[in-house]
Parts: sequence; C-alpha cells; structure tokens
Amino acid sequence: MPIARHPSPEDVDCLLRNAELRDQIEPFLDESIHEIDFSSMPTAVENRFLESMLAWEQAPMAPIARWFTPPLALPPASLLEDHDLRERLWETIEQLFSKRVVLDYADHLSDRELYCLIRRDILPAAIKQVDLPDNYFHWDCSACDSEDATIWLTYYASEAERQQWAMETGGDVPPRAVPPYPRALPAAPV
Repeated sequence: MPIARHPSPEDVDCLLRNAELRDQIEPFLDESIHEIDFSSMPTAVENRFLESMLAWEQAPMAPIARWFTPPLALPPASLLEDHDLRERLWETIEQLFSKRVVLDYADHLSDRELYCLIRRDILPAAIKQVDLPDNYFHWDCSACDSEDATIWLTYYASEAERQQWAMETGGDVPPRAVPPYPRALPAAPV
C-alpha cells in the first residue's frame, strides 16, 4: 500500500500564491498566454513568471531621466571638454546601471557619441520601470535606425547571424570590423 504524501507548508503557500497571482493577472491576459505551457513548469517557477508579468503590467511608464530623484539631466556635449565629458559619461553609465539600465553594443561609439545618445535618446525615452531585482532594461546602442542593421552586422553579429541576415534579406553583408572604442560597460548578471 503506497504511503500518502502530505504537502509541506511551503508547497501549500506556493499553491496559494499561484492562485492569488492568477487572479491578479487575469484582467491583463490575452490570447498570447495560451502559448505558454505552464504544466511543464514547477509552481515556484510559474509564480516567478506571473510575478514578472504582473510587475510589467503594473509598472509606471516614465522617461528614464525621471527614474531618478532629482531627474537625471545632462548638459549638452558641446559645453564639455573631453575629460569632463568622459567623467560625466561614466557617472551616467553607473547611474543608469543602478536603475538596471544596461547599454549594449556601444563599442562603435566614441565617448562623445555615446554621451549624446544617452542625452538625446535614452534619458527622454518613456519606458516601463519594472521594479524586480532580476529585471534589466537593455538599450541596443547599435540600433540608431531600426531599418539599418549595418552597425550591428559590422561590429557585433556572429558569422551565423550575418549569414542568416543575408539569406533573409538578400542583402550584402558589410565587411566585419573591430569596434574602435572597446569599453567594459556594466552588464546584467547571467
């Protein structure tokens, strides 16, 4: 005769939390939720997923500059000498990282170009500020023009990605080059 297994208090708490999360997320669901196979996930993993979905849905939308108190503002690059600009750039990169904003694919930009990109495009961008410790917002600095993949293909794409792009678009892949401004930018933990 098999021995009956009684759930632990932690298992019960996990199931109760799951029911609570499912109730809270219900108003936000659409047909895309059916693409997810929850039956293959342990309940604790499903709960983390539902918590992240709920955090996304409830997160405020605000310009990244206003994620800071006081709001983060940068003077125009034209007012800064190279040394001061570099110092202010690295302070800003660290501040952005403190709010879990990660700059990806930036090694093709000079310090002045990256500073201008942050001031002109990143700080005013209205983004949902999801307040979860393992949630990072990645800004692709190679995507100045979403229609033009030249920068990404030239400096960052793997050979397989370059070949895939050529097959899909029928376009010529630009010659590969080494990014001229290598930096050790803060990165999201893996």
